[in-house]
Amino acid sequence: MQRITITIDDDMLGLIDESVRRGRHANRSEAVRDMIRRVASHETVASGQAPCLAVLGYVYDHEARSLARRVTRALHDHHDLTIATTHVHVDHRSCLEASLLRGPSPAIHALAEQLAAERGVRHVNLHVVPIAPSPERHDHGPGSTAHSHIRV
Repeated sequence: MQRITITIDDDMLGLIDESVRRGRHANRSEAVRDMIRRVASHETVASGQAPCLAVLGYVYDHEARSLARRVTRALHDHHDLTIATTHVHVDHRSCLEASLLRGPSPAIHALAEQLAAERGVRHVNLHVVPIAPSPERHDHGPGSTAHSHIRV
């Protein structure tokens, strides 16, 4: 780990110190590292075809004409991205779904935009994490299959 010196104005330092005071970060260094990680993650996702993991959350009115069918169709049309989807009945009309996705950033964003554009879909939120395939393969002993992992 390297030690660096930076110069920032008092207002920015106040934001960092407030984050530490609230217990979100252990110290100033961790707060700055976390901010840099977030910017780097955003830049990686925005850069193009970065492979990603994502959580797509949305609330929709299941009483809206054919909406549940259209939402299901959109997910089936993108079955290559979908790892799993969970469905929660919020009230008599509203459902919350969270879909776990894996694939290229543009495809994930396109699916999120497609669902957000459906009439009756509300509160769409997409959380994207860039990933990289690990070049190493390993197994876990006798009888296990060699496999690789992803890095976040």
